[in-house]
Amino acid sequence: MQEHTPKPRAGFTRRHFVKATIATGIALSAPRVFAAETAAAGSVPLRPLGRTGEKISVIGLGGYHAANPSDETESVRLIRAAIDRGITFMDNCWDYHDGASELRMGKALRDGYRAKVFLMTKIDGRKKDVAARQIDESLRRLQTDHIDLMQFHEVVEMDVPDRVFAEGGAMEAMLEAKKAGKVRFIGFTGHKDPSIHLHMLDLAAKHDFRFDAVQMPLNVMDAHFRSFEKQVLPRLVKDEIGVLGMKPLGFGYILRSNTATAIECLQYALNLPTSTVITGIESMDILDQAITAAATFKPMSSEKVAALLARTAEAAATGQYEPFKTGSGFDATTHNPDWTG
Repeated sequence: MQEHTPKPRAGFTRRHFVKATIATGIALSAPRVFAAETAAAGSVPLRPLGRTGEKISVIGLGGYHAANPSDETESVRLIRAAIDRGITFMDNCWDYHDGASELRMGKALRDGYRAKVFLMTKIDGRKKDVAARQIDESLRRLQTDHIDLMQFHEVVEMDVPDRVFAEGGAMEAMLEAKKAGKVRFIGFTGHKDPSIHLHMLDLAAKHDFRFDAVQMPLNVMDAHFRSFEKQVLPRLVKDEIGVLGMKPLGFGYILRSNTATAIECLQYALNLPTSTVITGIESMDILDQAITAAATFKPMSSEKVAALLARTAEAAATGQYEPFKTGSGFDATTHNPDWTG
């Protein structure tokens, strides 16, 4: 079973010796698999989200892909099915499908479903006024009075952290929203380069701020190329910041390399000290795939990890199967600067 065929977002098009311990500096023979606890409704294990005190499903539902079905009712059915089967972590973003992703998820979370999930969404605004407006728009679309985790989306250029933390920047709006009870926890995301993530973390420290969660690509290819796993993950673990893995299948590109199966890709990411692994789910078949990966996951031996990384090393060497790192085709905010302000 394979992941969806990649589709462009509105507003732009998509352009064109391994040892088990080198990946993170953490002993992968004894990975930090946190808990066997599962959500009451299903068979998906839960793990802690950093130091927040929250526990979330090890698989997260990707909000962009959940809105890919042409029929809105199918999206609602898919989201509710995922929740019924134990997926509690809901991913979304202010800009996904020009707001349609949040609108559909808002409808899916009616009838008591909102209380069953840990809801995350993201904003693109870099200025205070733009960020504040987007936070309120997300709340309205998602039909909720608070977001459990709000994240700065697409920290993909080196100046983004400086803009967020500047006087009159988006962090001011985020902190005000948290004080008002609109936002519980704060994080950021990015798919471009580990050095940008590290700059964001460094700047936060200079402002005496600690993020609650950080989202980044974690997959069998990332371990070899501009690796978030090697450069960023150890710092998050050390600081007890929640680790949100994304692109476990590389938006479907990794499967095209014929070096790993979808289940292997998902379980490799689960084997890392992730709080959740967010994956694109746009059909019941792919939901089944994600649930199977979570329900059958067991900590991987160092030998199994080494063999998988050896199998993917050559294909991963140039970033060919992680185009979100090497080009601008996945950088929605770059193609839509009006979103950032």
